[in-house]
Amino acid sequence: MRKPPVHKSFLNAFRGLFFMVKTERNFQIELAAFAINLFLIFYFGLSGTDTVLILMVSFAVLSTEILNTAIEKTCDIIQPDFDKRIGFIKDIAAGAVVLMAIASVIVGVSVYWKYIFH
Repeated sequence: MRKPPVHKSFLNAFRGLFFMVKTERNFQIELAAFAINLFLIFYFGLSGTDTVLILMVSFAVLSTEILNTAIEKTCDIIQPDFDKRIGFIKDIAAGAVVLMAIASVIVGVSVYWKYIFH
């Protein structure tokens, strides 16, 4: 199979992002948190290092959510009926999102703490 031109690859990727924004509630919530973080970055005037940390964990949460959704959609295609093995796979993927979200909260508290209380 021939690879599509680069511009088509980017269009496909953005179509996937649009799908996530349009259909996935958790992704929408995480985007709202990302928007709040963008506001806080400018409001508190975060240093370059702190800004990079916040952006890295924010994008990591969003990326993990995208991978989780891809795993769930693939599982649904492979086994549309309930199967506890598929449920276990979905739970594991969701667990990755939860871990990344916890890490992002820890980083967020560590970064924003000094701007709020100092």
